[in-house]
Amino acid sequence: MKIAAVQMIATPRVADNLARARALCEQAAARGAELVALPEYFCLMGLREQDKLAIAEVPGQGPIQEHLARTARELGLWLIGGTLPLTVPGDADHAFNASLVFSPQGEPVARYDKIHLFRFDDGERRYDEAASLRAGSQPVAWQATDRQGLPLRVGLSVCYDLRFPELYRALSQPPCDLLVVPAAFTYPTGEAHWELLLRARAVENQCYVLASAQGGMHENGRRTWGHSMVIDPWGRVLEVLPEGEGVVVAELDRQAAERIRTQLPALQHRVL
Repeated sequence: MKIAAVQMIATPRVADNLARARALCEQAAARGAELVALPEYFCLMGLREQDKLAIAEVPGQGPIQEHLARTARELGLWLIGGTLPLTVPGDADHAFNASLVFSPQGEPVARYDKIHLFRFDDGERRYDEAASLRAGSQPVAWQATDRQGLPLRVGLSVCYDLRFPELYRALSQPPCDLLVVPAAFTYPTGEAHWELLLRARAVENQCYVLASAQGGMHENGRRTWGHSMVIDPWGRVLEVLPEGEGVVVAELDRQAAERIRTQLPALQHRVL
């Protein structure tokens, strides 16, 4: 199965972002991708952290979710909608940062609410997602099938989750074939840790990792790290896009993953 990560430089305008996301998904489909992941905040990179609350949708309805379903159906893709804000019942001041999955028929098949909320302060840049987001609580994995009908277990995560290996261990019971990480990593943390952590998650879980990122200078003055990539179970980066909009595509080879797990059965050797 070919898998693809979409890299964007999202703006404060939802309509523009949805149009760009669709165009990039079309590029991925044209290259043979069956599963595509959009980045975190693909639909909006606001001028203020609270801007996401104004576009938060009720689960199961709204123009962003309709756009994702339509794109998945019309392009015949398993589509992972990076993240979008979903309403929190009874709390207008917060939203869930949710990753939604749609089948090639356009049906919703999975939802993951980001569990770990990012906070950073280096004296110049300050971020605190908890000011506008409510944390999720449940790991989520789901099963896709390729065009030959073979199953693929996929684990969901978002951005800052990458720093918490216990989440990926929870997702890997049973083991995943693919871990997906939509993100909007800041430039300084991305430069230091992004690839290092992604490759570690691939190696320790002996599976593929698909990382779709925001990658450039945004209108709100924030610069994101980019470097969307696909990594194999041996920790090799198969394809990467350092910066700017675009798509990375690579083949997920189940037989190669099975050989690695047979030759080095680390998952069977777990004690804790």
